[in-house]
Amino acid sequence: MSFPINGLVSLIEIYDMPRSIAFYRDVLGFKVVSTSNPDNSSDACDWCLLRHGDAMLMLNTRYESDKRPPEPKHIPRHEDMTLFMGCPNVDEAYAYLQSKGCRVEAPVNTHYGMRQLNVRDPDGVKLCFQHPVNRAV
Repeated sequence: MSFPINGLVSLIEIYDMPRSIAFYRDVLGFKVVSTSNPDNSSDACDWCLLRHGDAMLMLNTRYESDKRPPEPKHIPRHEDMTLFMGCPNVDEAYAYLQSKGCRVEAPVNTHYGMRQLNVRDPDGVKLCFQHPVNRAV
């Protein structure tokens, strides 16, 4: 027997917080819930919590503000991580993301019954928007 778990929130280390907040908030529609700034008044923070419906995501800077180099010393590729998000209309999301200037792959139907759309955030994290493909029985 296990114990109850009431949700899961991923934390991603990023290089440029204002750039990442702009992507998640202004492109994907997340709301900034809380930041490391006491009054949440600025995107120039070291940590933030974002919410979009039931989805939550935390961003944390790889470098503290006073130690951030002009360019990242090591750019993480995040090749081993994908964030999957339910999306009832992947084709609409594809058109929307293209209109926002995002480099996005065309949606595909997988062999396991999901329609998926993949895009990368400003730090290279792969985001997969998906929904089940309706199958005739």
